[in-house]
Amino acid sequence: MKRLAIFLAGAALALGLCGSVAAQSARIPVVAAENFYADVVKQLGGERVQVTSILNNPDEDPHLFEASPKTARALQHAALVVYNGADYDPWMEKLLAVSKGEKRTTIVVANLVGRKSGDNPHLWYDPATMPAVAKAVSGYLVQADPAHKSDYDARLATFLASLKTIDDRVASLHAHYKGVPVTATEPVFGYMADAIGFEMRNLRFQLAAMNETEPSASDIAAFEKDLRERRVHVLIYNSQATEGLTKRMLKLSKDWHVPSVSVTETLPAGKTFQQWMLAQLDALSGALQGWQQ
Repeated sequence: MKRLAIFLAGAALALGLCGSVAAQSARIPVVAAENFYADVVKQLGGERVQVTSILNNPDEDPHLFEASPKTARALQHAALVVYNGADYDPWMEKLLAVSKGEKRTTIVVANLVGRKSGDNPHLWYDPATMPAVAKAVSGYLVQADPAHKSDYDARLATFLASLKTIDDRVASLHAHYKGVPVTATEPVFGYMADAIGFEMRNLRFQLAAMNETEPSASDIAAFEKDLRERRVHVLIYNSQATEGLTKRMLKLSKDWHVPSVSVTETLPAGKTFQQWMLAQLDALSGALQGWQQ
């Protein structure tokens, strides 16, 4: 983040020299800050959209991302920009302020679902989020390219129908594991855990980890006690942020035979959003099998 202010002036000059946006190609240029939103746009737009995503690497911690002039250039000709908001990708607002897109439309996911600064920013794990995103994106595509409305409408219907498989899986987990105590190293999976109905423990520890502050000694001790005494049925961890304390808790979970499940903040290569969600829910279901309420 520290480097952002240094290059903003240069990026502004470079973008200003570009003048007016070149004539739009046959495909609608879209930039999505996160690659799972990019995947949704691709599913909704097909060959009629050209989508660029900024956060792509599932092996890197998204919180450590630093914007660069290349990121600014990606926004230069975007007709549509989609980003998370709720302080998850604050560099987007600064870049958009530099890039003067005259006819650019911006969709901030947090605004769609009524979330704000201070809320859990991992909005894509809330089952209610992607239907809202899909409808907003599809609405834009129809407005921008009305000649292909029937195709966009069909793609939206297909996408929304495909989410039912995720909803059904969540409902099944809710039926079997509502009230089951679990824990996590960060609140990445928080909205999905709420939808399933888990009793989520060690929230103060999780918030400290997410905000890159040190959990208190008492919070660390409580987390370790939950694992050592097997008070929780599964440990959910962010595999893109495996710092010292996360590794420590993973070792304890292994030592005390508490199953652990990995979740990520970035869509893995070669998967759609739906496949990604289902794979993680399946892993969670497998970890919980054998536990009795």
